[in-house]
Amino acid sequence: MNKFHGTGVAIVTPFNADGTVDYDGLRRLINHLIEGKVEYLVSLGTTGEASTLNKEDKQKIWEFTAEVNNGRLPLVAGIGGNDTAEVANSIKTFEVNGYDAILSASPYYNKPTQEGIYQHYKAISESSALPIFLYNVPGRTASNVSPETTCRLASDFKNIIGTKEASGNFDQFNQIMRDKPADFLLISGDDPVAMPMISLGAVGVISVIGNAFPKQLSDMIRLALKGDYAAAQPKHLSLIEITRMMFAEGNPAGVKAVLKHLGVCDDHVRLPLVKVSDELRKAIIAETNKITS
Repeated sequence: MNKFHGTGVAIVTPFNADGTVDYDGLRRLINHLIEGKVEYLVSLGTTGEASTLNKEDKQKIWEFTAEVNNGRLPLVAGIGGNDTAEVANSIKTFEVNGYDAILSASPYYNKPTQEGIYQHYKAISESSALPIFLYNVPGRTASNVSPETTCRLASDFKNIIGTKEASGNFDQFNQIMRDKPADFLLISGDDPVAMPMISLGAVGVISVIGNAFPKQLSDMIRLALKGDYAAAQPKHLSLIEITRMMFAEGNPAGVKAVLKHLGVCDDHVRLPLVKVSDELRKAIIAETNKITS
């Protein structure tokens, strides 16, 4: 699974002013990421505002992304939800050519027990023809996938190949690294902690800020994976302030503000999300100009 080592980017979904999907913007974004030398792309994760897209939109976006990518990078499809039967069926019937894996977030809102989380992913595993990445993001789901559950799933289901960990809990990262099967991939789900997670054994990041700064981020991640932390650290630190700004008023409003400034796509989002404030936009533009100058 070396294809998933390095920088993956959770692609934003560009929208037009009327709320429709901006496919020209999406094409520019995909090419921007490929030219920035990231290792793989994630289509319709949380950053892609998947929760506001209907089934027809999702299908068209997956197909369009695969067409534009044209086999240049590995592709991961984000398919998750809090109805296990529906998620399992969506994964079972996923037939878009060109995808290499599924990323599926732990169920939100229901707040299942650890056994419920295990049974949810068991059903998904048994329905999928593609490898699966777990996605643990307690800040959005209101429940944590424990290290014990993560490693149990990794051991019991060979097609569950890794986890995107966005718990922010280094004790949890340590336990996963200690107890997981050797070939199971720990991937950072938070940009600011990607480099320190790599020092523990993570194989990279699935990034938000990589939408805007693919080269800067992927250069840093590659240096960290080589163990050259002296060279990686200043690159990591140079992105800290813009990362803070991008998340200050929610994701993906912040990163879309950067993408608009860079001329990649517009910054429209779908309700209940709204664009960043004028004050934050000015700060984001100033910081972006520092990074790209």
